Amino acid sequence: MLQVKFVASIVWRNVILFVLLHLFALFGAYQIIFVAKWPTVLWTVVCWFLSVLGITAGAHRLWSHKSYKATWPARLFFMLCNCMAFQNDVIEWSRDHRCHHKWMDTDADPHNTKRQATPYSQLYEDYCKTRFFFSHMGWLLVRKHPELKRKGAQIDMSDLYADSILMFQRRYCFILHETWLINSAAHKYGFKPYDINISPTESFWLAVLAAGEGGHNYHHVFPQDYRTSEYSFVHNITKVIIDSMAAAGLVYDRKVVPQHVIERQKARQLDRTKSG
Repeated sequence: MLQVKFVASIVWRNVILFVLLHLFALFGAYQIIFVAKWPTVLWTVVCWFLSVLGITAGAHRLWSHKSYKATWPARLFFMLCNCMAFQNDVIEWSRDHRCHHKWMDTDADPHNTKRQATPYSQLYEDYCKTRFFFSHMGWLLVRKHPELKRKGAQIDMSDLYADSILMFQRRYCFILHETWLINSAAHKYGFKPYDINISPTESFWLAVLAAGEGGHNYHHVFPQDYRTSEYSFVHNITKVIIDSMAAAGLVYDRKVVPQHVIERQKARQLDRTKSG
């Protein structure tokens, strides 16, 4: 089979995260060996064992290969253990693993052990070393091969999508990242109509994604306003829910910053921008 030449694009964010991961692991190893008390060592071993079970008994044998069946308490247990392993959710892990088995050692294999040499592999005299590193962890540091994306989309994952426990895990992971984006993206990407001297920003896409939490610049200037934004329901579904509950008498005393105060604050920032 003729494989299309592909130059892997390094994902530097992942590289940095994995470097930090291993640095902290070295620090943790030092603590375990020289500092930690035996209950901490025992707890570390227990956490390691549970994390491994989440992959081996859960993501691998139960969900990827369907090699046995489990009751919902057992599936819930393995799903939680899988979360501890921090190796993506079960559905994504299983999809990659099914690709690995179906197209092993081809470009559609996520961790192809026979991948073609790329410019990065010229850094090594022995391509095998590069391939070993790639199949070990390097595949997590670069963009997926187009062939993997194409064929991976053909893998039937309907059995896992039908598993309510796995869908709960996926939703929970998604919600986590929605919340985390408020702490990261909402302090970096967007505009600042209310205060240009602070890091929080206004972001339409984040408002849609996080149910109205994208008005972060506004929220930090007027934290007492229950709306967290001056925009309409299109960008702020959480406000719509709160207003609906207020109409039903379920919530009350909604604090709102007067519009003239908001306009005065925006005008002040506009003047600062012009003078700056």
